[in-house]
Amino acid sequence: MKVKVARGLWIGSTVVIFIFTAYIVAGNLKSIIRTRRRIAALEHEKAEYQKSITADSTLIERLQYKDYLERFARERFNMQRPDEDVYIIK
Repeated sequence: MKVKVARGLWIGSTVVIFIFTAYIVAGNLKSIIRTRRRIAALEHEKAEYQKSITADSTLIERLQYKDYLERFARERFNMQRPDEDVYIIK
C-alpha cells in the first residue's frame, strides 16, 4: 500500500512538473514568435529608410548643380522668373 501511494505521488509530481514546464515553454515560444515578427517588421522598415536615404542623397548631389536646382524649384515649388508667366496644368 505504501509503495502504491509513493509511486502515485511520484507520478503525480512528475505530471505537475511536466505541465508546468510545458506552460513555461509555451509562453517562451509565444514571446520568441512575437519578437521575430517585430524584428522582421523592423528590418522591412529599415530597408525602406535605406531607400529613402539613398534617394535623398542622390537629390542632394543633383541639387548642387544650378541647372537642376532651378528645374527642381520650378517643378516642386511652382517658382518662376519675374518676367515670365507660368500656367499650372494638373
